[in-house]
Amino acid sequence: MSVPPQAFVNKNKKHFLGIPAPLGYVAGVGRGATGFTTRSDIGPARDANDVSDDRHAPPAAKRKKTEEEDDDEDLNDSNYDEFSGYSGSLFSKDPYDKDDAEADAIYESIDKRMDEKRKEYREKRLKEDLERYRQERPKIQQQFSDLKRELKVVSEEEWAAIPEVGDARNRKQRNPRAEKFTPLPDSVLSRNLGGESSTSIDPGSGLASMMPGVATPGMLTPSGDLDLRKIGQARNTLMTVKLSQVSDSVTGQTVVDPKGYLTDLQSMIPTYGGDINDIKKARLLLKSVRETNPNHPPAWIASARLEEVTGKVQSARNLIMKGCEVNPSSEELWLEAARLQPRDTARAVIAHAARNLPHSVRIWVKAADLEQETKAKRRVYRKALEHIPNSVRLWKAAVELENPEDARILLSRAVECCPTSVELWLALARLETYENARKVLNKARENIPTDRQIWVTASKLEEAHGNTHMVEKIIDRAITSLSANGVEINREHWFKEAMEAEKSGAVHTCQAIIRAIIGHGIDPEDQKHTWMEDAEACAHDGAYECARAIYGYALSVFPSKKSIWLRAAYLEKQHGSRASLESLLQRAVAHCPKSEVLWLMGAKSKWLAGDVPAARGILSLAFQANPNSEEIWLAAVKLESENKEYDRARRLLAKARASAPTPRVMIKSAKLEWALNNLQEALNLLDEAIKVFGDYAKLHMMKGQIEEQMGKDDDAHNTYSQGLKKCATSVPMWILLSRLEEKLKHVTKARSVLEKARLRNPKNPELWLESVRLERRNGSVDIANAVMAKALQECPNAGRLWAEAIFMESRPQRKTKSVDALKKCEHDAHVLLAVSQLFWTERKLNKCREWFNRTVKIDPDLGDAWAFFYKFELLHGTEQQQEDVKSRCKSAEPHHGEFWCRVSKDIANWCYSTEQILLLVAKDLPVPT
Repeated sequence: MSVPPQAFVNKNKKHFLGIPAPLGYVAGVGRGATGFTTRSDIGPARDANDVSDDRHAPPAAKRKKTEEEDDDEDLNDSNYDEFSGYSGSLFSKDPYDKDDAEADAIYESIDKRMDEKRKEYREKRLKEDLERYRQERPKIQQQFSDLKRELKVVSEEEWAAIPEVGDARNRKQRNPRAEKFTPLPDSVLSRNLGGESSTSIDPGSGLASMMPGVATPGMLTPSGDLDLRKIGQARNTLMTVKLSQVSDSVTGQTVVDPKGYLTDLQSMIPTYGGDINDIKKARLLLKSVRETNPNHPPAWIASARLEEVTGKVQSARNLIMKGCEVNPSSEELWLEAARLQPRDTARAVIAHAARNLPHSVRIWVKAADLEQETKAKRRVYRKALEHIPNSVRLWKAAVELENPEDARILLSRAVECCPTSVELWLALARLETYENARKVLNKARENIPTDRQIWVTASKLEEAHGNTHMVEKIIDRAITSLSANGVEINREHWFKEAMEAEKSGAVHTCQAIIRAIIGHGIDPEDQKHTWMEDAEACAHDGAYECARAIYGYALSVFPSKKSIWLRAAYLEKQHGSRASLESLLQRAVAHCPKSEVLWLMGAKSKWLAGDVPAARGILSLAFQANPNSEEIWLAAVKLESENKEYDRARRLLAKARASAPTPRVMIKSAKLEWALNNLQEALNLLDEAIKVFGDYAKLHMMKGQIEEQMGKDDDAHNTYSQGLKKCATSVPMWILLSRLEEKLKHVTKARSVLEKARLRNPKNPELWLESVRLERRNGSVDIANAVMAKALQECPNAGRLWAEAIFMESRPQRKTKSVDALKKCEHDAHVLLAVSQLFWTERKLNKCREWFNRTVKIDPDLGDAWAFFYKFELLHGTEQQQEDVKSRCKSAEPHHGEFWCRVSKDIANWCYSTEQILLLVAKDLPVPT
């Protein structure tokens, strides 16, 4: 039996026991005892220089520490525990050795191990407590989140009907007491009316001198009151007198405008904000330069501009005029002086300059610019041309001011004075009649035999008057003449001339230039490659006639090259007419009868034009040139099925299966029967095809889908399983099998199917995406996030995964996720589409439209992008924008995209056009949130 610790405590224990003695306490002094000192107190008798002996010198610090520890030890009842006794270590006085450290390490590892066992339970419990706490005490943001979401459906009328927030201030703040004004007595008003005012300074008030209350009469101190109002009136009177004196000169002309005087003074405030010392240094330096070399015009100009910047315009004018006196032959100085002076003074300055420098073109042009009337400008230019008759710039400026008839006369004189100016010759030719223009251009060629623009202008002139047969001759003669005169034939320059000719409407001139220059300086082995690059460059710059001419010349040299015919056909399809395309394709199939693509393009063009018999005729000719061609068989089947000639399509497919049994032919045969709802016939065809082409995945998938439609889920499961044994790399078939398992409520099996598919097809983003969506469809959001994280680690550049990850995040985190996605997949259409939808959710409509345009430009074959773009324009765009998106989608003819394929590959929509599919997809698309 254990004895309680209270039994060891003496109840009669004195209260002062265990407490330190007070300061100055000596034991026994009350009863007459005196203190004494022993050898143990002072230590042995040793010399200070002797070596210390540890036996006689115990460490005082340690003893002190031990005493402190003894004093700190708390033996109170409140510090006692039945299990561990008094708090603190029982062995704290003993040394800490290696065994203690090892024991502590073992205990610590055991504690850590035990803590890990309970960690998961503890964290789970902490999370539950936190969720319970949040439910009981939600944040204000969470309390109003549902109301915030409902704001998106609030109409403008409801918004306007919301009452204003009331004033929450108390009554005293809302209704402050009106400010009280005490009326002045009548005596003050009468004194002010009598002329007495407080605008004077009383000398005895202390303000008139430094000493308060002392007035010092004399010269500097007024003897009477200092009236400030009278001083102001006197100043105004003095200013009026001065302005009147200045404004009226001897001749009666006004020099200064009294009303605008103060405005001018305000405008003369210096705008320079630098240090005044820098200005002084610059002024001193420039003064030194002027005095050292007064004939250096830049020094005068710099000095004037420094004064102008600091606001001293008159000083700047004086400096520049002094510079003009010192350097009267400097053109720059006179022009700077004219710039600094007002218009009237500048005219006098520039006239002086023209007398000093009569052969300076820039001074005459400045003189004309200073004139305001056109008549005066003409007079200046004609005076200038008397002094400088060979200046092209003056002639051009003078001609621009004249009417066409006078301009023609001036130009005829100008080409005599400046016979080497091409611009003047061409301007004169444009103003002359056809016959005279030919004569002018011939004279120009005689005077300037090395310029190509004259020849090109002559060619355009002949084309404009219907002489197209002369165009080719003129361009050929131009190349010959220029080569004979030593001019280098530069292909780039001539191509630019051809493009300019096309822009001006001279198509024959453009084509003649291309034909004459295209083969110049090109090796035979590089001809095809170089010409194709030239054609693409021209088409990129919008010069389609140049590109057409290049293709035409290339086809005349290489008539059997299928690639050139195809490029030319695509150019005609995009930028030409249907007639030009069909005539080109007729010539193409004549030279390349074995090219199936050219035959099919011709047939499709006829079919789109509504000429079905002509399309059939082209395909029959294609059959003769390419017997047993799969592409032509399928094109013929499509033509018949699109025109609802199903029996003819069946017969064609039967012939195709007999003569060219390929997997595509078998699929088209089964699809036709499937579309016509002959499901059993379609299954029979597919069974027959699988026996021959067992490793073709689409056959198994089509069979499984038909069996699912018939309700035979077990047969479909068996079909997919058998197909995956032969086509383990078919990702769509794995996904179909997974969805079938999910449809049958076998979620675990669906998950295992996808895991097995990922093992067979590693780093496949489609399978990872399906796994993520499987978990989300079944409510496992946390698992879906974990799977997405693994997917992004394995496929870091998969745009579809990043696009899905953006919308898996909460709204505040989506922007950050989209930035990460753009860093990894900057040019991926799926990421760009997700960012576009993100802007849509934030109501940034202009940015959203811009990103949609960027998406469809990067990948025009992505149908989902077109559908979302069209849906966006339906909700937020105009009719014109909607039609623009629709027409661009029709020309792009997209075939891919999750939502797009869901509609386009539905067997019920097998005959739908691109426009119909776009409308259906956009109708069912969800608005991103």
